[in-house]
Amino acid sequence: MTKDVISAHYKGEYEIEITFEDGATGTVDFSKYLSRGGVFDKFKDKEFFKNFSINKELGVLTWNNEIDIAPETLYSEATNTPLPGWIDSEDESSEDKSLQTTS
Repeated sequence: MTKDVISAHYKGEYEIEITFEDGATGTVDFSKYLSRGGVFDKFKDKEFFKNFSINKELGVLTWNNEIDIAPETLYSEATNTPLPGWIDSEDESSEDKSLQTTS
């Protein structure tokens, strides 16, 4: 079951502290996304990165309604728990599957 993001606070550099609907809280380091290219090149502009919001309808962090990261990936990283079993990491990395671009 996906746990929605309910609050998020910029902590510095590329770290965001995230709280989920079940009360779990943790910090995610997004610096690893900088080397991925594509839409994540926008994260190199730290002002862009710091200007995130929460899409309450989807329960995700979003940047300018262009980039968002799936809540199950954020939860796994923030709480140091495994990704849900329904995410098949054999076809491609779970982080790639968690990327969602919005229009």
